[in-house]
Amino acid sequence: MTPHRGLRHLALRVTNLARSRAFYEHLLGMKVVWEPDPDNVYFSSGSDNLALHQIGQAELAQYQPPRGQLLDHFGVILESPAHVDDLFREVQREGGQYGSTIAKPPKQHRDGSYSFYFTDPDGNVIQALYEPTISRMELKP
Repeated sequence: MTPHRGLRHLALRVTNLARSRAFYEHLLGMKVVWEPDPDNVYFSSGSDNLALHQIGQAELAQYQPPRGQLLDHFGVILESPAHVDDLFREVQREGGQYGSTIAKPPKQHRDGSYSFYFTDPDGNVIQALYEPTISRMELKP
Protein backbone atom coordinates (compact mmCIF):
# COMPACT_ATOMS: atom_id res chain seq x y z
CA MET A 1 0.00 0.00 0.00
CA THR A 2 1.29 3.43 -0.94
CA PRO A 3 0.74 5.92 1.90
CA HIS A 4 -1.02 9.18 1.13
CA ARG A 5 -1.22 12.52 2.93
CA GLY A 6 -4.96 12.72 3.47
CA LEU A 7 -8.12 13.73 1.65
CA ARG A 8 -7.20 17.31 1.00
CA HIS A 9 -8.65 18.03 -2.43
CA LEU A 10 -12.27 18.30 -3.46
CA ALA A 11 -13.66 19.43 -6.81
CA LEU A 12 -17.29 20.47 -7.20
CA ARG A 13 -19.27 21.31 -10.33
CA VAL A 14 -21.46 24.35 -9.70
CA THR A 15 -24.42 25.96 -11.43
CA ASN A 16 -23.42 29.56 -10.62
CA LEU A 17 -19.69 30.09 -10.10
CA ALA A 18 -20.00 33.67 -8.85
CA ARG A 19 -22.54 32.71 -6.16
CA SER A 20 -20.57 29.63 -5.08
CA ARG A 21 -17.32 31.59 -5.03
CA ALA A 22 -18.87 34.23 -2.76
CA PHE A 23 -20.26 31.51 -0.46
CA TYR A 24 -16.91 29.72 -0.02
CA GLU A 25 -14.93 32.97 0.30
CA HIS A 26 -17.24 34.82 2.69
CA LEU A 27 -18.86 32.12 4.81
CA LEU A 28 -15.99 29.63 4.97
CA GLY A 29 -13.06 32.01 4.61
CA MET A 30 -11.44 30.13 1.72
CA LYS A 31 -8.68 31.99 -0.12
CA VAL A 32 -8.31 31.93 -3.91
CA VAL A 33 -5.00 30.31 -4.90
CA TRP A 34 -5.57 30.02 -8.66
CA GLU A 35 -8.13 31.22 -11.15
CA PRO A 36 -7.04 29.84 -14.52
CA ASP A 37 -10.09 31.13 -16.41
CA PRO A 38 -13.62 32.51 -15.80
CA ASP A 39 -15.09 29.01 -15.33
CA ASN A 40 -12.73 27.66 -12.68
CA VAL A 41 -11.46 28.79 -9.29
CA TYR A 42 -9.27 26.99 -6.76
CA PHE A 43 -9.30 27.76 -3.03
CA SER A 44 -7.33 26.75 0.02
CA SER A 45 -7.65 27.20 3.76
CA GLY A 46 -3.95 26.44 4.11
CA SER A 47 -4.02 22.65 4.30
CA ASP A 48 -6.45 21.71 1.56
CA ASN A 49 -7.61 22.50 -1.96
CA LEU A 50 -11.17 23.10 -3.16
CA ALA A 51 -11.87 23.49 -6.87
CA LEU A 52 -15.10 24.94 -8.23
CA HIS A 53 -15.89 24.24 -11.88
CA GLN A 54 -18.74 26.03 -13.65
CA ILE A 55 -21.08 23.63 -15.45
CA GLY A 56 -20.85 24.63 -19.12
CA GLN A 57 -23.67 26.72 -20.61
CA ALA A 58 -24.75 24.02 -23.09
CA GLU A 59 -25.03 21.45 -20.31
CA LEU A 60 -26.46 23.93 -17.80
CA ALA A 61 -29.50 24.56 -20.02
CA GLN A 62 -30.43 20.89 -19.67
CA TYR A 63 -29.07 20.38 -16.15
CA GLN A 64 -31.42 18.65 -13.72
CA PRO A 65 -30.18 18.63 -10.13
CA PRO A 66 -30.23 15.12 -8.67
CA ARG A 67 -33.00 14.28 -6.20
CA GLY A 68 -30.32 13.08 -3.83
CA GLN A 69 -26.58 13.10 -3.92
CA LEU A 70 -24.28 10.10 -3.85
CA LEU A 71 -21.86 12.06 -1.68
CA ASP A 72 -23.54 12.13 1.73
CA HIS A 73 -21.60 15.20 2.88
CA PHE A 74 -18.15 16.69 3.20
CA GLY A 75 -16.82 18.55 6.19
CA VAL A 76 -14.80 21.44 7.46
CA ILE A 77 -12.88 20.97 10.71
CA LEU A 78 -13.25 23.69 13.32
CA GLU A 79 -11.03 24.41 16.31
CA SER A 80 -13.64 24.16 19.07
CA PRO A 81 -17.33 23.63 19.79
CA ALA A 82 -17.60 27.41 20.22
CA HIS A 83 -16.35 27.88 16.65
CA VAL A 84 -19.02 25.42 15.46
CA ASP A 85 -21.66 27.55 17.20
CA ASP A 86 -20.17 30.74 15.72
CA LEU A 87 -20.36 29.34 12.18
CA PHE A 88 -23.89 28.07 12.83
CA ARG A 89 -25.02 31.59 13.75
CA GLU A 90 -23.20 33.05 10.74
CA VAL A 91 -24.86 30.60 8.33
CA GLN A 92 -28.25 31.35 9.94
CA ARG A 93 -27.63 35.10 9.55
CA GLU A 94 -25.95 35.26 6.13
CA GLY A 95 -26.37 31.90 4.39
CA GLY A 96 -29.69 32.73 2.76
CA GLN A 97 -28.14 35.30 0.47
CA TYR A 98 -26.12 32.47 -1.13
CA GLY A 99 -28.93 29.90 -1.12
CA SER A 100 -27.48 28.08 1.89
CA THR A 101 -29.74 26.47 4.48
CA ILE A 102 -29.26 24.66 7.77
CA ALA A 103 -29.76 20.92 7.22
CA LYS A 104 -29.30 19.81 10.86
CA PRO A 105 -28.75 21.97 13.96
CA PRO A 106 -25.72 21.63 16.26
CA LYS A 107 -25.45 18.31 18.06
CA GLN A 108 -23.06 16.71 20.53
CA HIS A 109 -22.03 13.25 19.26
CA ARG A 110 -21.22 10.15 21.32
CA ASP A 111 -17.54 10.24 20.31
CA GLY A 112 -17.06 13.73 21.76
CA SER A 113 -17.37 15.54 18.45
CA TYR A 114 -19.80 18.40 17.91
CA SER A 115 -21.25 19.53 14.60
CA PHE A 116 -24.05 20.89 12.46
CA TYR A 117 -24.89 20.47 8.78
CA PHE A 118 -25.66 23.10 6.16
CA THR A 119 -25.85 23.29 2.37
CA ASP A 120 -23.83 25.16 -0.20
CA PRO A 121 -25.61 27.02 -3.03
CA ASP A 122 -25.96 23.82 -5.09
CA GLY A 123 -27.34 21.75 -2.22
CA ASN A 124 -24.15 19.90 -1.29
CA VAL A 125 -24.26 19.12 2.42
CA ILE A 126 -21.35 20.38 4.53
CA GLN A 127 -20.67 19.29 8.10
CA ALA A 128 -19.07 21.93 10.32
CA LEU A 129 -17.22 19.66 12.74
CA TYR A 130 -15.24 19.86 15.93
CA GLU A 131 -13.55 16.47 16.28
CA PRO A 132 -11.37 16.17 19.41
CA THR A 133 -8.41 14.46 17.72
CA ILE A 134 -8.31 16.18 14.33
CA SER A 135 -9.32 19.63 15.59
CA ARG A 136 -6.26 19.73 17.90
CA MET A 137 -3.75 18.81 15.18
CA GLU A 138 -1.24 21.48 14.27
CA LEU A 139 -1.58 22.28 10.59
CA LYS A 140 1.03 24.15 8.62
CA PRO A 141 -0.27 27.09 6.57
